[in-house]
Amino acid sequence: MSATVREAPVIKVVPEPDDLPEPLPEPAVEDLRLETVLGALSDPLRLRIVQKLLLESEAFDHSCGWFGLDRPKSSLTHHFKALREAGVTRQRQYGLERRSHVRVADLDARFPGLLGLVAAWTPPDTA
Repeated sequence: MSATVREAPVIKVVPEPDDLPEPLPEPAVEDLRLETVLGALSDPLRLRIVQKLLLESEAFDHSCGWFGLDRPKSSLTHHFKALREAGVTRQRQYGLERRSHVRVADLDARFPGLLGLVAAWTPPDTA
């Protein structure tokens, strides 16, 4: 069974609060590469992480515990790092916790329509 795409739902963009910690290292907007972004999104778990951030965000950014993923911490760290290094998400360190959000404006500027496709994606097991 293949994944399907439905009509694009509304992407939630929560305003950036004041006094945020500096983001962790990430590519500049002009350095975002489509093949790198698509490579990061080719993993179904990472695609679900990004989709959840786009559609269900309750705050500006979220810790990995918010996602409710039943995976080892080392595995989640790898996936969140892959998304950040590809330029899909931005992470900030809050004490011992890293929190993530999607770089909506940056990705829309470089690859218009991409996030709408991600938001509308239906995983094969829920189609």
